[in-house]
Amino acid sequence: MSGRTEVSAAQRAREDEIVARVLASFDSCSDQRLLELMRGVVTHLHSFLRDVRLTEEEWNAAIAFLTAVGHKSDDRRQEFILLSDTLGASMQTIAMNNEAVGDATEATVFGPFFVEGSPKIECGGDIARGAAGEPCWVEGTVRDTDGRPVAGARIEVWEADDDGFYDVQYDDDRTAARGHLFTDDEGRYSFWAITPTPYPIPVDGPVGQLLDATGRSPMRAAHLHFMVRATGYRTLVTHIFVRGDELLASDAVFGVKDSLVRDFEGHPSGTSPPGGRTIDGSWSRTAFDIVLAPAES
Repeated sequence: MSGRTEVSAAQRAREDEIVARVLASFDSCSDQRLLELMRGVVTHLHSFLRDVRLTEEEWNAAIAFLTAVGHKSDDRRQEFILLSDTLGASMQTIAMNNEAVGDATEATVFGPFFVEGSPKIECGGDIARGAAGEPCWVEGTVRDTDGRPVAGARIEVWEADDDGFYDVQYDDDRTAARGHLFTDDEGRYSFWAITPTPYPIPVDGPVGQLLDATGRSPMRAAHLHFMVRATGYRTLVTHIFVRGDELLASDAVFGVKDSLVRDFEGHPSGTSPPGGRTIDGSWSRTAFDIVLAPAES
């Protein structure tokens, strides 16, 4: 049922006066950016409240929901990032802060499961570390927008296992399906991972309850996370997605971009994988050439 009602001129004036008083309370703020942010959030928040004519019961429900989001967050899980992702706020912020520069690789959501201090591997190494899934060979180059190789770029990679879980979602302190490596003098990199598969975002918390209440799917399209950092270049946070995945058009966090969809070529058991590795079963391979934007862009 809609909360909209006709508002008298006198009532509108009382509500306007509240907004004006709150805005005026920030007049002594010396930080001009903070002042801009606070005035903006107050203006838009009050506009929302008045537009939908929020009830006190709905206000209490919202406070309870945000409290539950906070209680669900810890140093291994960030429910607020998950909420931001599912509302499209993460992708909107990324779009505003990563304007296109030449043919630079597009950015997408960071996600709630990145962890600092991942294991270092050499080019050609394996990030899986026992994670369940089909082995996948990933290779490519890192270059700048003029086509020059970027040597020594740090590439962080992480992903969910074949059961749909990141290592931090387990209770045994495992480190798996994540790692970092550096490009060589020609900007080249390669590593073994596991073939990405679709999985649901965590639904055991308030964000999952919100998706269920609004009839939305929690499923994420299959993907592999990348974060690429190099001196003089804008840090890139992105994914690659699997061509042909039925969830590409309905990713729960709106993270899919056409430019990030890649072919994952399947190879049957008995074929020879790169680097002389022996694999008892099928495997896949994909290529992802990365272009970094300059830091000043």
